[in-house]
Amino acid sequence: MSEGIIKDLEKSGKLRKQTAGVAQVEDLLREAARDLAEAKKIKGIAERATYLLAYNAMLKAGRALLLFHGLRPTDGGQHNHVVDITSALIGAQYRHLADHFEMMRRKRHEVTYEAGALISLSEAAAAFDDAILLVKEVLKEVKKRNPQIELKFGL
Repeated sequence: MSEGIIKDLEKSGKLRKQTAGVAQVEDLLREAARDLAEAKKIKGIAERATYLLAYNAMLKAGRALLLFHGLRPTDGGQHNHVVDITSALIGAQYRHLADHFEMMRRKRHEVTYEAGALISLSEAAAAFDDAILLVKEVLKEVKKRNPQIELKFGL
């Protein structure tokens, strides 16, 4: 399934091959971990900020996964393509996580571009928990090829 999505996006010019070093992938994962550490500090206090930081952590982890596979989105729908390809690459056993990532992408768009969008404490908490799962899953994938990578989550 992931091959079909990737080929379709490459054909349409929305995705291209990109050679990336392990350092680039690690940097994005470190940034994702930093977003999660900041989200942890405000969890239960600022639900919008917690949610947005959790989403950013997932987006950075997704971009790291794409780079790890030698891919990069090229057009204006980058968030959408990162979510789609991440969902395809992490596999069916994480379908719930992929679905939540997509839902979070839409909600982030609403919160960012429309007035009056609300995020509940439970939505923020679920976003935070799923962001941790996704970042850890991407890290596990990267460690298969680069076992020396270390990230301290402190979460």
